[in-house]
Amino acid sequence: MSTSAFEHISPAWPGRAPWGTANSLRAWQQEALTRYLDEAPRDFLAVATPGAGKTTFALRVAAELLHRRIITRIIVVAPTEHLKVQWAEAAHRVGINIDPGLGGSTRGRSKEFDGIAVTYAGVAARVNHYRTRTESFKTLVILDEVHHAGDSLSWGDAIQEAFEPATRRLALTGTPFRSDESPIPFVTYEELPSGAKQSKADYTYGYAEALRDNVVRPVIFMAYGGPMRWRTKAGEVLAANLGEALTKDLTAHAWRTALDPKGEWMQSVLKAADIRLSEVRRHVPDAGGLVIATNQTQARAYARILQQITGEKPTVVLSDEVGASKRIEDFSASDARWLVAVRMVSEGVDVPRLAVGVYATATSTPLFFAQAVGRFVRTRKRGEVATVFLPTVPVILSHAALLEQQRDHVLGGRKKADDDLFAQEDLLVEQANQDAKASDDLLGEWEALESVAQFDHVMFDSQQFGLNAEPNSDEEADYLGLPGLLDADQVSDLLKERQRRQMQRQQRRDKKEKVAPEVSLHRALETKRKELNSLVSQYSRSRGVPHSHIHAELRRQAGGPPLARASTDQVDARIRLIRKWHTGK
Repeated sequence: MSTSAFEHISPAWPGRAPWGTANSLRAWQQEALTRYLDEAPRDFLAVATPGAGKTTFALRVAAELLHRRIITRIIVVAPTEHLKVQWAEAAHRVGINIDPGLGGSTRGRSKEFDGIAVTYAGVAARVNHYRTRTESFKTLVILDEVHHAGDSLSWGDAIQEAFEPATRRLALTGTPFRSDESPIPFVTYEELPSGAKQSKADYTYGYAEALRDNVVRPVIFMAYGGPMRWRTKAGEVLAANLGEALTKDLTAHAWRTALDPKGEWMQSVLKAADIRLSEVRRHVPDAGGLVIATNQTQARAYARILQQITGEKPTVVLSDEVGASKRIEDFSASDARWLVAVRMVSEGVDVPRLAVGVYATATSTPLFFAQAVGRFVRTRKRGEVATVFLPTVPVILSHAALLEQQRDHVLGGRKKADDDLFAQEDLLVEQANQDAKASDDLLGEWEALESVAQFDHVMFDSQQFGLNAEPNSDEEADYLGLPGLLDADQVSDLLKERQRRQMQRQQRRDKKEKVAPEVSLHRALETKRKELNSLVSQYSRSRGVPHSHIHAELRRQAGGPPLARASTDQVDARIRLIRKWHTGK
């Protein structure tokens, strides 16, 4: 087969090629292909960040192997039915005919096809069938998002058994780490000094490298906190601020209260996200937005809110509904504003025009978060920026901060329950995150009463910018109004400028307050203490330093008694000091 067919597919299929890469393989794709052809391995694991072009790389490998008669058949294994079709469409563009299995029991039997596409679940249901098929031909097996082969022991065993006879196996993933201990078939593991085993990729192309090469978009995270109130199953009414340090239990309930569609928090965040989308569409006219919801009930409710905000009915995608894949395709080809989904668009499904996201789900695993953010990083032309709105929840902010770090699958590295006070709780939460229905069950244990959104900060390149602000304020508008076309350096420079402007506004307000009519001392002190605690909380998250240590250092440098006994002037001094720490001045 001639590789000239690849002139008809972009390096970033299914999107347009980004700046400087049209009609050729990207540097990483060419390097990985050269390594593959030189080493001629039976098994090869390629780890590349979402949006980097794993599909194009894999099809180029397949084309080379078919041309050299090393293989005569291809089997693509994908996580979802939608992705089977996506693979078939991509392969068709380079002259490879893949049957996605839409024609009933005769799928893949026509001699016109070079291979078939099947889901991991489909392999598990017919192990012997796929083993026989693999044995009958010189077969290349492409395992797309191969970490799914470790979703359960039965799936892993099925993949191992069905494809053990394969001539070649090419494994692909953008998120090689998992939350469980299930080994991934055909992946090499190396033993660490601790005794744990870590996956070893044959080629890795991470987000930081892709950002440097203008292959993916810079991602700006807009974090929102605010006060929450809810009633427990026992009838007790509790309140907490989503942006403050809380216990795991309080954080979980405050988080779910924020996501309640009836509350002000979710409505304010969706409105802010739509404002941001409008700004992006000034520079990228067909830019779209995606809301990732916890369950179907909330997805439909969020869609109704967006319709009220925009006057346009969003596309709603529920993974178990007939026609879900078609709705995704139609949305991708249109210029509609919003798509609301539960899990259907979390991985592999590509809608390149997505530029604004709202992470409105209680799912907290690093795997799911990385998959979700991966929906927004695919770039089509130089300078496109992605924006993702997040709740100010420590575990989610941590995932955002670690976006650029390489991660591998580690077996045997989890703490035992006896070693970690929260280990058993973490296991239960992970199990709940596996299924949206489990989250629905947890929601029945409490009742959301009130939620108010407050802009907390912007995170970019693992750094925090900005201070607390009210919705619809000038400060929030500064960050929502960032241009939709910027390179990474410009994003950083503009965020620093916005933060400087916000600090100047705050200083002017402080001066006005000194000449304004006096309020009672206890109210003034209460307001100042809240402001200081909010700044300490932000600084704690950005530096990983306990609140108590920050308060102690502020007291040491600014002087005065403990906060509970500090005067208004003494609290003011600490506020000025920690603001300087935030800005580095």
